[in-house]
Amino acid sequence: MRTVFVFNGPNLSRLGTREPDVYGAETFEDLQALCRRTGRELGLSVDVRQTDDEAELVGWIHEAADGAVPVVLNPAAFTHYSYALRDAIAQRTAPLIEVHISNPAAREEFRHTSVVAAVASGTIAGFGLRSYELALRAIAEEAA
Repeated sequence: MRTVFVFNGPNLSRLGTREPDVYGAETFEDLQALCRRTGRELGLSVDVRQTDDEAELVGWIHEAADGAVPVVLNPAAFTHYSYALRDAIAQRTAPLIEVHISNPAAREEFRHTSVVAAVASGTIAGFGLRSYELALRAIAEEAA
């Protein structure tokens, strides 16, 4: 069974209570369950993680690159300014799909720029937690 990492950046552990009008009422535990369930359906072993620490997230990206493990990444606020994360992603050795629960292009101006998009395999945004499901499906199809 192929492993896929699902990495989540700052504040995503607060899903369900953080701006539910933007991010919905589903919790981080719901997100974990969705990713694992989708992974099982697709024959993938899904490892879901969340951190508020930029250095830890960069380390996880290095781990994925070293092991050629595909990644679904919601960089959250790091999307817009973390050149350290961007440089780590540029070293990837397997597909990496950037995901967002909301559509950053439909939100505040500062959210319109992603410094990681250019080094990701693709971006899926605006479909709620389903963005993760769509990304896992894309990775499974690419691996097939």
